[in-house]
Amino acid sequence: MIDLYTWTTPNGRKVSIALEELGLPYTAHPIDIGKDEQFAPDFLKISPNNRIPAIVDRDNNMSLFESGAILIYLADKTGRLMPASGEKRYRVIEWLMWQMGGPGPMLGQVHHFVKYNPGKAPYAEERYLKEAHRLYGVLDRRLDGREFIADDYSIADIALWPWISRFEWQTIDLNRYPNVKRWYLAIARRPAVQKGYKVPKDVGDVPMPA
Repeated sequence: MIDLYTWTTPNGRKVSIALEELGLPYTAHPIDIGKDEQFAPDFLKISPNNRIPAIVDRDNNMSLFESGAILIYLADKTGRLMPASGEKRYRVIEWLMWQMGGPGPMLGQVHHFVKYNPGKAPYAEERYLKEAHRLYGVLDRRLDGREFIADDYSIADIALWPWISRFEWQTIDLNRYPNVKRWYLAIARRPAVQKGYKVPKDVGDVPMPA
């Protein structure tokens, strides 16, 4: 059994989707970041950077924070969603790290400036929207002729998909990026993704592009 400490954010959804895909039993513990529950002393023992998600694997009483590290751990634990060795393994890790260093923080800035604080910092809005489109372009080119980011469905796809699911927050028209749209819709239809998206609570259906 795995204890998952999470909230309804792209980073949180990465792990709940992975757990559903892997069929691992888990208990979700909501950490309401709107109420600063991530600063609670008990949570800080698990996640010293006061960020969700975090897990505790009761099989070995091991705790982990940082979504990328958790995804690698779960893939290695089960032998699924990432090859065990060789170039294919490192392609998955390569694109997982791209998500962690690119779309994650950059699209997060788009959410902050464009969705929540429009008009307050025009330079920041322009800067981060431009970078968002650049990153969507990188992904669209990568998916040209590929079903998934690293050829087979993997934790690289699971890490990135929840960030793309907020395309409306980013004012991105997925029709501009047809390979991304095809990939997004294919993953959105997966039962495990549909279920994991609604952890730790249901805040609405998966966004679907026009």
